[in-house]
Amino acid sequence: MIELKAQNRVELGRRVKVLRKSNLLPGVVYGEGVETTPISFTFGDFEKAHRMVGESSLLKLKVDSKEYNVLIHDISKHPLNGRPIHADFYAVRMDKLLKTKVPFEFIGESPAVKNEGGILVKVMQEAEVEALPQDLPHTIKVDVSLLDKIPAKLTLGDVLLPKGVRFTANSEEVVVLVEPPRSEEELAALKEAPVTAEMTEIKTEKEIKKDLEEKAKAETATDTEAEKK
Repeated sequence: MIELKAQNRVELGRRVKVLRKSNLLPGVVYGEGVETTPISFTFGDFEKAHRMVGESSLLKLKVDSKEYNVLIHDISKHPLNGRPIHADFYAVRMDKLLKTKVPFEFIGESPAVKNEGGILVKVMQEAEVEALPQDLPHTIKVDVSLLDKIPAKLTLGDVLLPKGVRFTANSEEVVVLVEPPRSEEELAALKEAPVTAEMTEIKTEKEIKKDLEEKAKAETATDTEAEKK
């Protein structure tokens, strides 16, 4: 199991800036039966561990004299450069099944794409699985060389999983497929077709809360004006 060494920290709030200037990252470890504990660790060690285990494989976290079996549960990143600035670690029980999302790793080459000019469409990039912590895979391999004709598809039921791991979704859900190649006429029509679809705005929880607050202020102002009249 990959290990990451950390230490307890007393720097909280804005004081964590001092840690980052020393090439240390702040974080926290918590979980079932584990008291929430602020910690810090070197940036380089964390980056190396994250590359090897991702957010779905088990990691041994050593905090001073204590050890935890954890998953990297959440990573906060700098909005401009994308560098990690904080990490949450979730301590797991080794005897309890976990549900978590694991990314797909597409391997091989599809004969339908290579020989017939088909278009490979990756419908899913990850899927939720259930397994004991020690059985959780880093990635799930999907062999697209099985797609040998047009049309063709692979569902969750076609994907081989490591022992002790199962998908939580319906086995008929499509993971990847091959579509027929587009004709020159279809490509030309796509280029000439006007864009008429409406853009759906997806707002964050913070933006929605701000909109509601502004709406409430506007309604209060309207009521106040009405009372004055």
